[in-house]
Amino acid sequence: MKTTNFKFDRRAQRNRSRLKKSANGRPRLSVFRSSKNISVQIIDDEGGRTLAAASSLEEAFRKKHKKGADKEAAAAIGKLIAERAKAQKITSVVFDRGAYLFHGRVKALADAAREGGLEF
Repeated sequence: MKTTNFKFDRRAQRNRSRLKKSANGRPRLSVFRSSKNISVQIIDDEGGRTLAAASSLEEAFRKKHKKGADKEAAAAIGKLIAERAKAQKITSVVFDRGAYLFHGRVKALADAAREGGLEF
C-alpha cells in the first residue's frame, strides 16, 4: 500500500541519487521545509554522519526572529549554516533541495548560504 507521501518521497530519492553520483566526495547540504519552520544539515554520505546543522527551532534563532517560515528566516538559516560550515572547514557542498522546488524559501536559503561562503 502506498503512503500519502509516496510521490514526494520518490521525488526526493530521485534527486538524492543523482546528487550522490555527481558529489565527488563533497558533503550534501540537505534542506527540510515545513509549514512553520525550516532546517538544514550538512551530511557526509560516505561516513553517514551530520557535520553541521541549523534550524529555525533553535533558541538563539527564536530570540531574534518571530517567524521561522518566511524568506527572511530562511536567509538567516542559510547564513548560519555557512558560518558553521566554515568553522568545520567545509567550503564546497552539493545542494540537496529534496522534493521541494528551488523557489521561495529554499532559494532564499541557498542564496544566503552562497553569500556566506559556501560553494555549490
